[in-house]
Amino acid sequence: MEKLLRGLRDFQENYIPDRQELIKQLAKGQSPRVLFIGCSDSRVDPTIITQSEIGDLFVIRNAGNIIPPYEATNGGEGATIEYAMEALDIGQVIVCGHTQCGAMKGLLQLGELEDKMPLVYHWLHHTEATRKLVEDHYSQLEKKDKLDLLVAQNVLTQIDNLQTYPSVRSKLHAGTVDIHGWIYQLETAQLLAYDDESKSFVPPHSKIHADGGASKVLKPGGLSQALNDRAQSGAGAPSVALPGFSKKFSEPMQPHWPGASRLSPEQAARIYRGAGV
Repeated sequence: MEKLLRGLRDFQENYIPDRQELIKQLAKGQSPRVLFIGCSDSRVDPTIITQSEIGDLFVIRNAGNIIPPYEATNGGEGATIEYAMEALDIGQVIVCGHTQCGAMKGLLQLGELEDKMPLVYHWLHHTEATRKLVEDHYSQLEKKDKLDLLVAQNVLTQIDNLQTYPSVRSKLHAGTVDIHGWIYQLETAQLLAYDDESKSFVPPHSKIHADGGASKVLKPGGLSQALNDRAQSGAGAPSVALPGFSKKFSEPMQPHWPGASRLSPEQAARIYRGAGV
């Protein structure tokens, strides 16, 4: 607690004085351009890993970066998504998973959680599509490899669940929202982003760059501005091109990191059917 209080004092004495105008502006209202959906894991702080400024991100964090399908539960996640789409008119959504995720480890031993952690047990059923796909097709994998695959598929499952919300589907239809799938690697502090063309998780720096030049490093507070600038210029932001509910992939998906396995087109398509698999 003492460390937190020292941090609060440092925030008030050193951080705020350099941002007086920003603080005054934010006191009148917020206008974040990015909804960041991430895990509650203390090692994955969205503001820090994106070097964002106060007011840039509208954040949902929970165990496993899980979004229950629409009407599956009347919880805080759904209300926050609706508010982000309708009240804040957010145009960029990031679903960010991470390696060594405790929730995904729980999926590997789901039956053992029912008595010990019943709330977690029921919560993880919102990513049933992830568990079923991996168990049906990759039961032979070693535990570490299976965990890596669960992390990747869970990001895509939650993107699918996100599409079940009317406010999100409306903006997707209008072309006013982009959805991005990320994986943060705890071991290296590197980030991978889902690329629809290659059906792979790849380093995102190749997608965010200066006009015709090399990769551009985002400055603090620059994440949402960079995404919006590219969208307004027509260059497009790095995004997940979402398929329709009946669309089948013509190419397999291949997460890129040690232990990740290749999926057949049929298996890749199943990911997008969410908890109804």
